[in-house]
Amino acid sequence: MTTDIPTSNRAGLPPPSVGNLITILSIDGGGIRGIIPGVILKYLESELQLLDDNQARLADYFDVIAGTSTGGLVTVMLTAPDQNNRPLYAAEDIVPFYLDNCPKIFPQIGGPFADIIKKSKALVGPQYDGEYLKDLVTSLLGTTRLNQTLTNVVIPTFDIKTMQPVIFSSFQVPRAPSKDALLSDICLGTSAAPTYLPAHYFQNGDQEFNLIDGGIAASNPSFVAISEVARQVTKADPNFSEIAPLDYGRYLVISLGTGTQKEQPRYDAEMAAKWGVLGWLVNAGSSPLIEAFNQASADLVVFHNNVVFEALNSVDNYIRIQDETLTGDMASVDIATTENLNNLVAVGEGLLDKPVTRVNTDTGTIEPVLNGGTNREALKRFAKQLSDERKLRTLNLTN
Repeated sequence: MTTDIPTSNRAGLPPPSVGNLITILSIDGGGIRGIIPGVILKYLESELQLLDDNQARLADYFDVIAGTSTGGLVTVMLTAPDQNNRPLYAAEDIVPFYLDNCPKIFPQIGGPFADIIKKSKALVGPQYDGEYLKDLVTSLLGTTRLNQTLTNVVIPTFDIKTMQPVIFSSFQVPRAPSKDALLSDICLGTSAAPTYLPAHYFQNGDQEFNLIDGGIAASNPSFVAISEVARQVTKADPNFSEIAPLDYGRYLVISLGTGTQKEQPRYDAEMAAKWGVLGWLVNAGSSPLIEAFNQASADLVVFHNNVVFEALNSVDNYIRIQDETLTGDMASVDIATTENLNNLVAVGEGLLDKPVTRVNTDTGTIEPVLNGGTNREALKRFAKQLSDERKLRTLNLTN
């Protein structure tokens, strides 16, 4: 073995400096709608297992897995180590995890006055106390810290005290030890959606954190993940030594949304013109203000990614999988009834067989890609690329 080629400090995947690509998986925020990317991830991992072996896990193939809010929870599930130093959860476990735990994280209020009660609670505090979620992630993750994840992770949050985004990134730990926080604290911080769950405070080393939902900073974290890699390149990280920061031909990015409602809008200017504080915070079972922030953030990232990958002739290395046809309860982040959760599973399964789409950079609309096939077919192709890249790196590292 050559001694001048660096080995990854993570389990499994050799560094991109001995391969052709930088592989990135990104998962949006969206509460209970994390079920949708959960379905997609199960399919992707199953394809990797068919190509390699049935113990293959997503963390074995991605240089970076990024997630915001519910996507941050999924990121940790896929990358936190178990007692055998393998991922705590397989991708196929994500949907059952959500089906089991979402009704307890977001207990539903029944009866004819449920909407009034929710609005009243939002006036005086978060709709949910977050205790079940706190107990759940603390018991699952224990004392595991950011530096122990099985591949690099990037999880955005927002500090309400300093009014600045805080990015918990594996890459930042060596130069900012205070970022090496407990994964449980990071999960609680990134998922603390205003009006839904309480803000999360903790101290790590000499730094204190006062965190709310990462969606305030980056509902779609793919751009943050790409930026973190680019920064490593500029800092001469030997794992990225031969990769130009803006060489998008070397990036392979899979970006998963959690669904949104655009085809049948719930709001318009006539309605919003009459809203006060309560109307903006709680309306039609959700929060228009938070939705607007999150949707704008996610859409701008999608537009940026499409422009850049298109301009640099690398569109085949980037896929965005998102369903924009959600309606009613399915568009919520917290209506965790059995019926609604099962409907979201069906959305994810249906999304696999929808055509690959891309933003038209002239009009801003989402359009099917000509001859792009279905998302299922595209993921099969991406799985082959991921498998080939891993094999190439392993071969180069040992020669």
